[in-house]
Amino acid sequence: MVSDINFLLVGNSRLHWANYSQNESKFFHTKKEQKIPENIDVNQLIWASVGKLPNFSLKEENEIKNKDIQLSNLPDYFGIDRALACLAALKTIKNPLKKDFLIADFGTILSITKLNSNGSILGGQLVPGFLTQLKSMEQNTKNLQVPKKYEIPTKDFLINTEEAILKGVINSLTGVIKSSFNPLKDILITCGGDSQFLTKSLETKQNNIINVPNLVMQGMIIHHLSFKQLI
Repeated sequence: MVSDINFLLVGNSRLHWANYSQNESKFFHTKKEQKIPENIDVNQLIWASVGKLPNFSLKEENEIKNKDIQLSNLPDYFGIDRALACLAALKTIKNPLKKDFLIADFGTILSITKLNSNGSILGGQLVPGFLTQLKSMEQNTKNLQVPKKYEIPTKDFLINTEEAILKGVINSLTGVIKSSFNPLKDILITCGGDSQFLTKSLETKQNNIINVPNLVMQGMIIHHLSFKQLI
């Protein structure tokens, strides 16, 4: 029986952790400059990375890479987070009609990845993420600042500058997903740090969107447990 295993995904802006013990998974996130959480043995840590490595050593033999993921048409240069999300969707999301999976990962970058029901990568799109867009406006203009509160405006056109910024950025993110999503052919799955907040702007009475914030970490656990069963 496999139990008490810790996982780490090194993101662009945060560290994403998972603990698997007695068939239960727990997830949490820390800043890169924070210390390693207690009770984690770095030498036993299963990890993957899409960002700059943290200031503690990770064992090379414990790294999950694209070549380890059983998906068709998966390029070596594809983000490992996207590959793991695809694996988790394929293994956990019910798909009796054999639709394609459209996975929108709301992180530092909004990555949109399409996968068919046979586990073959069809491709995707990459867009600057929610905070990335907000910070870019603050850095590249004189008078615009990152809003202090993230509340989705209900109106389409706003007088208040902060609300106008939020509405514009949210529309840019949800708009690219809506233009790619065909409910008759696709199952839309949202994940990532900003997914619970932004999924609200995608939901309609006609579209049932599946939000799995820790889909990538679930993919790490699924991959590792499957690997353990093979050896």
